[in-house]
Amino acid sequence: MSRTLLVINPTSGGGKGKKIGNQVSKILKMRGIAFEEILEQSQLETVEVLRSSIALGNLEKVILVGGDGLVHLAIQFLAMSDIPVIVIPAGTGNDFVRAQNFPLDNPIEILDYSYSCKPKSVDLGMVSSQYFADILSTGFDSIVNERANRIHLIRGPMKYNVAIAMELPIFKPKNYKFTLDGEHFNSAAMLIAVANGSSYGGGMQVCPNASINDGFFDVMILAPISKIEFLKVFPKVFSGKHISHPAVTIRRCREITISADAIAYADGERIGMLPVTAKVVSNALLTWHRNS
Repeated sequence: MSRTLLVINPTSGGGKGKKIGNQVSKILKMRGIAFEEILEQSQLETVEVLRSSIALGNLEKVILVGGDGLVHLAIQFLAMSDIPVIVIPAGTGNDFVRAQNFPLDNPIEILDYSYSCKPKSVDLGMVSSQYFADILSTGFDSIVNERANRIHLIRGPMKYNVAIAMELPIFKPKNYKFTLDGEHFNSAAMLIAVANGSSYGGGMQVCPNASINDGFFDVMILAPISKIEFLKVFPKVFSGKHISHPAVTIRRCREITISADAIAYADGERIGMLPVTAKVVSNALLTWHRNS
């Protein structure tokens, strides 16, 4: 008998995960859809239970209720399988759901779409033996992530604003070595984003034309600019208008290697020190994607 898993991160979105998870559970029960629920308090526990549940086989679909962190965790087990994934957004960023062109405030609409339409294959990225769904980044944003992860007295998006305020005055661009599909070049940069999806950080359209089903990364390189100019350009990333700035370069590739004395993050998760090589894994995940 086929099985459906409902995986809930109760702590995502400051507790939104538990609330929306309960809502989804009630909807499934009302519709007579049998499911098994995974509701653990820690990432480690979720990993262990999810791994065991997948190993039992006969999975018809997996429903994730959480943010991009839960998506990142789940795709490590579900990539390159025939198990389709439904993502119900309940985090602070929800950028993978944005890439799927679904609403962020209507889980019923996402469920209805996924139960009435066939799933499609979308691309993932692969870096350091990990899959990523949205963005691999290095530079200023990764340093901010490092700082934010050390801040424990402040929670939610505000701690990232604090981290930006602490890091920007002392930040210095680095010199990077790149290889894009065999082409080698060097460039100083403040920020680099290797994009499978178009956004990260809760809707920052760092590569607004990136697509999760075109077989390519969009690579955004921000050359060094003054800190005052950076503060002028940064707000434009939410609309994607920053790409018209002369310091911004967008390239496309299937594989990229980046080298420097810097740290990389993917889907908000720490990957580690460069160098790293990232590859597009085409048709890696079975999910639902609505054309924009």
